[in-house]
Amino acid sequence: MGLNGLFRFSRDMGVDLGTANTLVYVRGDGIVVREPSVIAQRIGRKEILAVGDEAKRMIGRTPGDVIATRPLRHGVIADFNTTASMLAYFIRRGLRGRLVGRPRVMVGIPSGVTEVERRAVIDATIQAGAREAYLIEQPMAAAIGAGLPVSEPVGTMIVDVGGGTTEVAVIALGGIVAVKSLRVGGDEMDDVIVQYARKAYNLLIGDQTAEDIKIRIGSAYPQKQEQEMLVRGRDLVSGLPRTVRMTATEVREALAEPIAAIVEAVRTTLERTPPELSADIIDRGIVMTGGGSLLRGLDALLSEEIGMPVMVAEDPLSSVALGTGKALAELETLKRVLVTARTARGGHGR
Repeated sequence: MGLNGLFRFSRDMGVDLGTANTLVYVRGDGIVVREPSVIAQRIGRKEILAVGDEAKRMIGRTPGDVIATRPLRHGVIADFNTTASMLAYFIRRGLRGRLVGRPRVMVGIPSGVTEVERRAVIDATIQAGAREAYLIEQPMAAAIGAGLPVSEPVGTMIVDVGGGTTEVAVIALGGIVAVKSLRVGGDEMDDVIVQYARKAYNLLIGDQTAEDIKIRIGSAYPQKQEQEMLVRGRDLVSGLPRTVRMTATEVREALAEPIAAIVEAVRTTLERTPPELSADIIDRGIVMTGGGSLLRGLDALLSEEIGMPVMVAEDPLSSVALGTGKALAELETLKRVLVTARTARGGHGR
């Protein structure tokens, strides 16, 4: 490989810009960044104090003049400047120790975003230092990353349960045949656990505590050994710290509504699927990706409700990032599935 080829090879980058976590894939190196999509900055200034893991540890623990926030909500940019700063940080992290230059960047986005939201992601990517920016819908990227035969004349179904959204799609011949984007994901699950603790125990807990409860004892389907854990928070009556014992059954009750919404999204998507492709899905099953797919028993519940096999991808947390990287490597053959593209010189295209 010549020097020019090596230079070009080293700068291709795929980004899973998620509501909960951002992953950066560098061609030839694999996933080099996997950190929370959180940024901490001083209020009233542009001074960035921390990004990623360090910033997440600050949530709920900062002094009055510092705020730690997630600049994306439900997969959509809620704060453009903050997102651009965070994205620039992650791109620089991805390029650390590698050849210097403006990379080509492929970003995975939810399928339900508006044109304005798409342009915001593209603009943030260019502003973050990309030479060329491309967008690909997350369910397509997840399917590619999970190794599904997206280009073949057979139907495959992907359910990507992320932090802010759940993407359900049927894919065949390199295109999305039916899709449903639901603004329900891991964050919504955390929210209902917070609400449950408030209603059942008059206990105020933070988002990070709720996430810990979900990971440790959360489930969508009854388990052989039902676990429980001690939960610490602030008593809403006395205002003092208090500890309660919460069971897996209670958490499952709290999670019932967002899980039912995910099941309904899968059912709706299947109803819109041509019968020939539906037959393929019955034979091949449904593949789940995203952090939410790791919730205990979610695959079993979905299989029972839908009546067909459901399996979790080999590396569900990395599927979208891996898919963006693979899509960038096969840019010419996949150009028709890209949402939009733009060069640093300002030209847009499809």
